[in-house]
Amino acid sequence: MSSVQTSQHRPGHGIAWMLAAGLFFVMMNALVKYVGQELPSSQAAFLRYVFGLIFVLPALGQLAKARFSAHVWQLFLARGVVHTGAVLCWFYAMTQITVAEVVAMNYLTPIYVMLGAAVFLGESFSTRRMLAVAAAFLGVLIILRPGLRELGAGHISMVFTAIFLGISYLIAKRLAQDASAGVVVAMMSITATIGLVPAAIMVWVPPSLVQMAWLAVVAFFATAGHYSMSRAFAEAPVSVTQPVTFLQIIWAAATGAIFFAEPVDFWVVVGAGVIMAAVTYITWRETILKRRVTPNPNEPKT
Repeated sequence: MSSVQTSQHRPGHGIAWMLAAGLFFVMMNALVKYVGQELPSSQAAFLRYVFGLIFVLPALGQLAKARFSAHVWQLFLARGVVHTGAVLCWFYAMTQITVAEVVAMNYLTPIYVMLGAAVFLGESFSTRRMLAVAAAFLGVLIILRPGLRELGAGHISMVFTAIFLGISYLIAKRLAQDASAGVVVAMMSITATIGLVPAAIMVWVPPSLVQMAWLAVVAFFATAGHYSMSRAFAEAPVSVTQPVTFLQIIWAAATGAIFFAEPVDFWVVVGAGVIMAAVTYITWRETILKRRVTPNPNEPKT
């Protein structure tokens, strides 16, 4: 049995790594919100990615040796453009709405990935999946409650964040056929950093050393979060680790209340729970399907 197969049977390790990933991401969110109160959001995003380049240096050697077709380079560029849009929207949203709302609405990204895979990659889209998508969007309506409260630019920004991230992940899925994970991440970091330059220049203010230090810590937490999440996926099936990510909304609500005096919105937590239930169900169904060695050809695909 290979090491990958062995590690996939350690659910305790997978849950622990996913818990760590959630904590890292929530700490990253809190620091972005803190720094965003003093620096323009686009400048903060640019500096975060500049510091993030340090963590992708090991992959530059692979990138220098790679020989990609023009089409692959176009995909790298396209991903850089949409990911830049996602980063700008996300950093702006962090300065406008609560940490809990940002985390809750970010749960929509897997839903957009699934929709995009059905539309652009020809993947199957069954009734069960449609019902899960409908449940996820019901969760969004519970969070936003249009007509019952005023919606701000931050809420709209998070809708576009999830859409852009979904497109970015779909392109990354295609790029995985031609490049290693390290190269894909490195190219995303490089192209997003370049893409953020114009937006940062337009609003640039001299940052203090303390602000620069905080953004370096943000880059560290982001990298640590993605690393921990990757380890979680290696240790246990996604169906085991995915539900753990729901704890992020609890930590985010607590962080917002304690450090930023943000009121805890019960309906945000409920809406996030509905979205997460839909995502978890889809993940569980995908896991079941992958375990079927000899599927029944007469059984409807889900």
